[in-house]
Amino acid sequence: MAYIGLGANLGDRADNIRQAIELLKQTPGVKVTAVSTLLDNPAVGGPDNAPAYLNGVAQVQTTLDAHALLHRLLEIEQQLGRVRRVKWEPRSIDLDLLLFGEQVIASQELTVPHPLLHTRRFVLQPLAQIAADAVHPVLRLTVGELLQALTG
Repeated sequence: MAYIGLGANLGDRADNIRQAIELLKQTPGVKVTAVSTLLDNPAVGGPDNAPAYLNGVAQVQTTLDAHALLHRLLEIEQQLGRVRRVKWEPRSIDLDLLLFGEQVIASQELTVPHPLLHTRRFVLQPLAQIAADAVHPVLRLTVGELLQALTG
């Protein structure tokens, strides 16, 4: 199972995420098996006046390897109008590969699990809705345990 963070804070945020999910569903070798509810969250990082994000998580089964899935996520972002200029700038769509099974990957273009996963409530909360028992392969804690550690 792979888990993809979904986020948007420009334009019709819900529709941007819906379109991204539809494009994922149309991807050969990818089956979307669950999607969390979408939650409103203040922007983290980036400019102080950045609009709020809508965030969620999708669970996918895939025959693609992690790098191929990452490339597809980047294609979908580009197709939906994302332009990368500055780190953490507002964006129409943001797709992050959070977990890819039990794999730990550290390459120039991809780090899995996502390096900030365990620190971000706006990711852990929707991820826990659909995969509270998924295990962080480095920290060896479940998503539910990571979320509990953040909320106290």
